Amino acid sequence: MNKNNYVAIMAGGIGSRFWPVSRLNYPKQFLDILNHGKTLIQATYDRFAQYIPNQNIFVVTSAHYKEIVEKQLPQIKPENILCEPSRKNTAPCIAYISYKLNELNPNSNLICAPADHLIMDDISFRKVSLEALDFTEKNNALITLGIKPVSPNTGYGYIQHDVHELSDGIFKVKTFTEKPDLELAKKFIISGDFLWNSGIFVWRTENIIKAFEKYLPEIHEIFYGAKRALTTSEEKAAIELIYPLCVNISIDYGILEKADNVYVIPSAFGWSDLGTWGSAYENLEKDYMENAVVGDNVIMFDSTKNVVHSDNEKLILLQGLEDFIVVDTKDVLMVCKKEKEQNIKEYVAEMKRNIGDKYL
Repeated sequence: MNKNNYVAIMAGGIGSRFWPVSRLNYPKQFLDILNHGKTLIQATYDRFAQYIPNQNIFVVTSAHYKEIVEKQLPQIKPENILCEPSRKNTAPCIAYISYKLNELNPNSNLICAPADHLIMDDISFRKVSLEALDFTEKNNALITLGIKPVSPNTGYGYIQHDVHELSDGIFKVKTFTEKPDLELAKKFIISGDFLWNSGIFVWRTENIIKAFEKYLPEIHEIFYGAKRALTTSEEKAAIELIYPLCVNISIDYGILEKADNVYVIPSAFGWSDLGTWGSAYENLEKDYMENAVVGDNVIMFDSTKNVVHSDNEKLILLQGLEDFIVVDTKDVLMVCKKEKEQNIKEYVAEMKRNIGDKYL
């Protein structure tokens, strides 16, 4: 294993579109959404532990989730769990781990990956990851892993790349596009030079720091001034002081869409961001009526193409449903058409306005 290779597992999100199973105090990255016997963050850790030294695996999460991470990943040293005092999107999160690692090891080469994504083909993922690490070790490059699209999905961002390879399997990025409408997504698929944006990034810490200095100078100034404290007993106090000063911005919007040294590796390793109940449905086993059921106490009649999640506390009996999401927890029952799944975030916000935080 290369001692200069590191991983930052980003685990600070709240997974609101997986409500009511995903809650503020216990979001989806700490759940076994697909009933595989491992939580999403445990599967992510196990995937990287095959080729990244354990002492080089870090988790960046909310301070509220520190104890959950410690319980679910006892293999990780407590000092490798970095706690954000507030949610500021991916740019401050990546700045935190990058400036800290660069102090610890100026030659550090870093993969940043979300904790809650599904990857079915670990062997292919490992191959692509090591190719990316090898390229960034030798080049001033910011790499994102792009997913070869299998449908005109409107829930993903898209990356357009040059048609000519810069290196074996590596292409220069031309444009980023946030979630397009269906017609535009279809055009992207037909063109052949667009990929889904996986949100998995690879770079040397010295090069992402140069990018922060150029494109997000305010964040650079904040972390550069505190970088020495990030490897001492003063780390917690320093982070609590500087995080409120950081702008809330994604690494894509803040840096990758502007930088001229961004590259992509077209990949196929059975990826899903598991962002919605519909994506869970696509990846769950289905019965002969195409229903995907998690729970031992569900009976269905004349129902097809539904995703049902039950906590087994009570019997769930459904009749005549087609293309629905049904989620039953101890205190919430949600029934929603699958085609409206992108609205769940809005429904949760409306619920909060009307009845407060009780069910969040």
